[in-house]
Amino acid sequence: MQASEARRAVAAALSIASSLGLTADEAIVLNDSNKLTLRLLPCDVLARVAPVAHQVARFEVEVAQRLAEAGCPVAALEPRVEPRVHERDGFVVTLWTYYEPVAPREAVSPADYADALRRLHTGMRGLDSPAPHFTERVEQARRLVEDRDRTPTLADVDRELLGDTLRSLGRAIGERGGTEQLLHGEPHPGNVLATGNGPLLIDFETCCYGPVEFDLAHAPEEVGEHYPGVDQGLLRDCRILVLAVITAWRWDRDDQLPGGRRLGIEWLGRLRAALGRNGPDARGR
Repeated sequence: MQASEARRAVAAALSIASSLGLTADEAIVLNDSNKLTLRLLPCDVLARVAPVAHQVARFEVEVAQRLAEAGCPVAALEPRVEPRVHERDGFVVTLWTYYEPVAPREAVSPADYADALRRLHTGMRGLDSPAPHFTERVEQARRLVEDRDRTPTLADVDRELLGDTLRSLGRAIGERGGTEQLLHGEPHPGNVLATGNGPLLIDFETCCYGPVEFDLAHAPEEVGEHYPGVDQGLLRDCRILVLAVITAWRWDRDDQLPGGRRLGIEWLGRLRAALGRNGPDARGR
């Protein structure tokens, strides 16, 4: 967020927490991108704050509640207040349990990561929640790449590479058939908390429908080796597709991810290498 917007977002979170009877005198910024993630003290609550116009907080709260009730490994909403979305000064605020991170040596192992995803997917199969198909996200990335006004610094050769990959692999995976279900959408390491209770998934605003391999494509490669019943060929294609999607976002002129342009350049190189390893027809499978 812009500095002025971030100050207002912090003030909104502190004000809402105080109005709910939580002692909130200080906010520590844990993450700052399209939304703010704050640790409120001394009540020790995690607050997620986003502009009203750019959020799906109600959907996220509903999904997280239902998954928690199903025994899935997900972060819990703050138990001392009503589990709902709060609005103030143009922002929506949701309040969650704060989990003290474990030491790096106790970080999530690939086997535990895979087991957490397997349990999450099992619970998600029991939900009938409205969410887009993963190909809609791919199409949004493709349209971004084609829009020169929104991606003005993307070189023509890179624009062609991204556009062709998103179009061909998105279509090929979408038409492949097979079992599809509700997915987390972005279960990358940043959305997996290493806690004393084991790994917990967070951030459910990106839920979508598709094959479980699309979720696994966001995780480290070793995780896919521990997940049962994976189609390794489909997973390889999904990894390339996901890489193309996240690379496209880094070239958006409005991208707010710290170091985003540097990552965009690095990921273009990875994409070329991945396509080369999978053969010249990788984009057309």
